[in-house]
Amino acid sequence: MMTIEKLNEFGADTKEGLMRCCGNEGLYLRLVKMIPAEKNFDALKEAIEANDLKAGFEAAHALKGVLGNLSLTPMYERAVTVTEQLRTGADADYAQEVAELLALRDRLGELCAE
Repeated sequence: MMTIEKLNEFGADTKEGLMRCCGNEGLYLRLVKMIPAEKNFDALKEAIEANDLKAGFEAAHALKGVLGNLSLTPMYERAVTVTEQLRTGADADYAQEVAELLALRDRLGELCAE
């Protein structure tokens, strides 16, 4: 079962996330459990594989927002990195950056399934 303690161990700033949900722990946990199924993860992966940096930026930017709002810090920080690299068109290993973000998504999914 997903708990605040497990999210803290994951690196989430649950105090901040709960504040954004007006202290409603049930709401916060329900929203967090929705993250692994967020469609923008797949959209980002597909865009990078297709070398569509514009679509990749849009997906990464959307993820940055939702991950930041829930204070899922490790994922948010990775999403910020990917978003900013895509924004500038920097020469980067996007596939590696995205793979790391997807690995965090998968880890969160495992926590949600426990």
